Amino acid sequence: MKFSDFFSLLVDRKSRGTWLCTLLTVSALLLAIFVIVGSFLAPERKMESVKWELNDNLQVPNNSQVPKVSNCKDQCRPSGSEALPEGIVSKTSNLNMRPLWGFPKSKNTSVSLFALAVGVKQKHLVDKMVRKFLYSGFVVMLFHYDGIVDEWKNLGWSDDIIHVSARNQTKWWFAKRFLHPDIVAEYSYIFLWDEDLGVENFDPKRYLSIIKNEGLQISQPALDRKKSDVHHQITARVRKSTLHRRTFKPGVNGTGCDSKSKAPPCTGWIEMMAPVFSRDAWRCVWYMIQNDLIHAWGLDIQLGYCAQGDRTKNIGIVDAEYIVHYSRPTLGGANGENNTMVQSENENKEFIAPCQAFID
Repeated sequence: MKFSDFFSLLVDRKSRGTWLCTLLTVSALLLAIFVIVGSFLAPERKMESVKWELNDNLQVPNNSQVPKVSNCKDQCRPSGSEALPEGIVSKTSNLNMRPLWGFPKSKNTSVSLFALAVGVKQKHLVDKMVRKFLYSGFVVMLFHYDGIVDEWKNLGWSDDIIHVSARNQTKWWFAKRFLHPDIVAEYSYIFLWDEDLGVENFDPKRYLSIIKNEGLQISQPALDRKKSDVHHQITARVRKSTLHRRTFKPGVNGTGCDSKSKAPPCTGWIEMMAPVFSRDAWRCVWYMIQNDLIHAWGLDIQLGYCAQGDRTKNIGIVDAEYIVHYSRPTLGGANGENNTMVQSENENKEFIAPCQAFID
């Protein structure tokens, strides 16, 4: 064999070895790529399989339509807003007034709402209440049950509050229609008072501080024992006390009130002339108010449903900030007295059965 032939043969063997190594390397790379791509495609194929399986399971005989499964976003959106882009949906509002042009001069930082039904005959009492609440940073709303609004314009604060007028309607009628929970959602507390109250010994800011610290969801200021018309012992002011949640009185056959009492009027109860509701409690109470509710007799017994927990702990009477209840006849008057009593008695009868069941 010639040397040149031997060299050519040697070169061919080296070329074959190099080609073989290259082939093995490329094969290994292809295998690795196949494994990696397969790991990504497997879940997709699995999901596709599940979808096909779900569609098969959802097939309904007789050519019925296949039910549509809504996702969580659509289910949680307000009814009627499904066609809107998510970012444009505004679920709640407030009672803050805005100028016709431009922006408000100052940002409204009100965290609570004060609303009451009023008649012009109690104008002097209402004036004192509104001044206290308005200057304490509250949004104020007056419900004019006598239809008279213009005679309030001479008061300096008249243009700074909201006036709503409807003749011969009670505050519960107004509240059901104008204080929907989504409208007052920005306010931490809703004060829904009568007009015949004295507030000389009441400070709204201190009252808010007390009920926040004590965790009261439903409350009322205590009544001055000497000056008020007190109908229920639990609402009377206890001297040298910040607040109380129950009252004590002797009785026979379970008619008294003691430390073991768990139901109104011994504990977990307030009257309806000056109630204060937290935002969550009001949302519950609003749904409980019936459209035909007039005087709300019996509603006070039901408030425990909305106490956001134990009514004996979350409902209370604040003694440190107290008021006077003058019990002056307002809505109705002499002409409507008989009709008023009949309506109120009917309301009370309607509430007795569910109230008794709640107490039991």
